[in-house]
Amino acid sequence: MASVEEIEAAVAAGAHAVGLVGEMPSGAGVIGIDRAAILARSVPAGVESFYLSSAETAAALAREVSQVRPTTLQIVRHVAPAIYPELRRAAPGVRLVQVVHVEDAGSLATASAYAGLADALLLDSGRPTAGVAELGGTGRTHDWSLSARIVRATSIPVYLAGGLNASNVRAAIEAVRPFALDFCSGVRTNDKLDASMLAALVTALRG
Repeated sequence: MASVEEIEAAVAAGAHAVGLVGEMPSGAGVIGIDRAAILARSVPAGVESFYLSSAETAAALAREVSQVRPTTLQIVRHVAPAIYPELRRAAPGVRLVQVVHVEDAGSLATASAYAGLADALLLDSGRPTAGVAELGGTGRTHDWSLSARIVRATSIPVYLAGGLNASNVRAAIEAVRPFALDFCSGVRTNDKLDASMLAALVTALRG
């Protein structure tokens, strides 16, 4: 979300959470930490605020949490699992959602490494080891059969992201059976929330 108006539109459409994207090496929807901190204060009660961070250390992640004050920290890099205890101590009370970029069968082991540490996983289509790291907002789907295997093997909630839109969301739900869905490129045009795309998505979800 890039403005109060976008947050209001998403909530009116039925969103249970809104995303605020901090500094990223690439991808859509980036607003930065200062803007995220301002917008986090406008998220209505009962709606979760997800702050997306590309930081890699517990100290850096905790600093950003203290500035933005979201309900949930979405960690978009495959950080070292060992940082989780320190992060819990430094940022108490904040839900930790670990992104797993589903590139190949090795993603199952990646997900397993975080399953006992994070509060939830989010399966996305980034390429974190690319020359310029892709950590979200790619508009690409990934192999949903791998995502489905992660969901079946994991006891914590699993969100599905990556190229979801009105034309494929029903198939994605059927294939993966995620806890919840995360949308970005599928409801945005020129990096702005698109009212017609949002309406089409809502229709598809309710259909």
